[in-house]
Amino acid sequence: MANFFHESCKISDLASIEISTRGTDTSIGAFSVVDDFVKIKHVGGSGNIVIGSYVYINSGTVLYSGNGIKVGDNVLIGPNCSITPTNHEFGNRNKPIREQGFKQSKGGIIIEDDVWIGANVVILDGAIIRRGAIIGANSLVNSEIEEYSINYGTPSRKIGYRE
Repeated sequence: MANFFHESCKISDLASIEISTRGTDTSIGAFSVVDDFVKIKHVGGSGNIVIGSYVYINSGTVLYSGNGIKVGDNVLIGPNCSITPTNHEFGNRNKPIREQGFKQSKGGIIIEDDVWIGANVVILDGAIIRRGAIIGANSLVNSEIEEYSINYGTPSRKIGYRE
């Protein structure tokens, strides 16, 4: 895959999409919007960032390539979210954390179709947010979220289902 931005997608002039020096790619589908001050950064792994169609990524959100991010279609991502599919190694206290590299991948991050992610949500490596789920503002997602479920908290927990 090469970097691909569908001709109908809208990327703000104030967004920052870095070109990878690691050989990873970013793909943005039809009619998707990348708002002001969104940062897409290729670091910490060898995964691609694949964003589907009709996705809206709100201001201040940061996506790191890490072990890969797949975002389905019709997804709404609120402002100031952090989507981080990688974790630093820290086990050796005799060596600075920044010199220890990254932990083994938990599989990247998958966000399926028709998902709503509220403001200030943090999504970590290994998270899978199934179709139709809702993640409330200020939540932490580090596991699998059931389809059409409503979730919030740190870590997130299910509080119900969409009707």
